[in-house]
Amino acid sequence: MITDDKQINSCLEQICEQGCRSVNQVIQQLEQGEVIEDIAHLSRVQQQRLLQELKSIMAVYAVTGSCEV
Repeated sequence: MITDDKQINSCLEQICEQGCRSVNQVIQQLEQGEVIEDIAHLSRVQQQRLLQELKSIMAVYAVTGSCEV
């Protein structure tokens, strides 16, 4: 578990299962303030936490070069 918030963890798993390109797309959408249907049930605070978690996850791939984007 990455966070102690089960809703965020569920969304993280769902998004990450879709692959690096999808994760990067979600990051971009969140940064631009777009509404994403799959996470619309999360509060604004939870969405920002999700964004930070996704960025942290993708930072690992950026360092290792193991994720084509």
